[in-house]
Amino acid sequence: MTTKAFASTGDMSEKKTSFTEIGRDLYAFTAEGDPNTGVIIGDDSVMVVDAQATPAMAGKVIEQIRTVTDKPIKYVVLSHYHAVRVLGASAYGASEIIGSQTCRAMIQERGQEDWDSEFGRFPRLFRGHESIPGLTWPTMTFERRMTLHLGRRRVDLVRLGRAHTAGDIVAWVPDQGVMFSGDIVEYHSACYCGDGHFGDWPATLDAIAAYRPRALSPGRGDALVGEAKVQEALALTRDFVTSTYRPVAEVALGGGTLKEAMAACRAVCDPKFSSYAIYEHCLPFNVARAYDEALGLDHPRIWTADRDRAMWAALQG
Repeated sequence: MTTKAFASTGDMSEKKTSFTEIGRDLYAFTAEGDPNTGVIIGDDSVMVVDAQATPAMAGKVIEQIRTVTDKPIKYVVLSHYHAVRVLGASAYGASEIIGSQTCRAMIQERGQEDWDSEFGRFPRLFRGHESIPGLTWPTMTFERRMTLHLGRRRVDLVRLGRAHTAGDIVAWVPDQGVMFSGDIVEYHSACYCGDGHFGDWPATLDAIAAYRPRALSPGRGDALVGEAKVQEALALTRDFVTSTYRPVAEVALGGGTLKEAMAACRAVCDPKFSSYAIYEHCLPFNVARAYDEALGLDHPRIWTADRDRAMWAALQG
């Protein structure tokens, strides 16, 4: 019998990157389902939204930025605390690293554990990990909203609600009607829900929809240009989250096992989402978190390398 590789330990294939202009002087760096990075160019400086997993990986983003501007990179914004989003921040030489207060608290609570766990799950995303100087700490934080001005260009950073994590924020550029959503929204890529809040996520998607973005850079997947494309991505993300949670909750509340919950989730989700990027990677973590939330655990348990292995063993029987 073939032993299935844990998470994405066997995924070593390089992805083709794209650098797409989604509004005037606004770009999405995407990589076929790998983590995306947003770029906002103002009159006098540049803001980067999500940093990549290592300084070496961030270097690919910087190369693309330098094809369109020589302005200094002043701000790095962290949409949330996950290692694949934040540990490359040092490469940009930014004067400020910005996140929500909850993001910073989550780095304090579980940042090192998440780094260790994610590195073990998906080593390809941590190319050049030797260059990581340590945990990334925001130098500026806010509770609900912060407005920054890059010259005449205004950028609103807003915590709309819990979704992918408790500390998620979006970046909104009103002059172009463009949003950078982090992993609250994905496009033809599975949502990672291991730190998620299934009960809150749909309302947070509603809050994004209320902005009526003309373009949106999701956490993973292609850049989305045009209101119809954005609405499609919001609908697909909502369907993924609710389709994952409902069958798992039914099993959990009925006293079933985690393995039984996985089977119930697959029955609903495999026909719709099995072709999505990182679907198999995310599924065990999503089922485990949905099971916990259904049983009343509001604050997600911390993922560690040991917990990863124990969960995988339970699901493999």
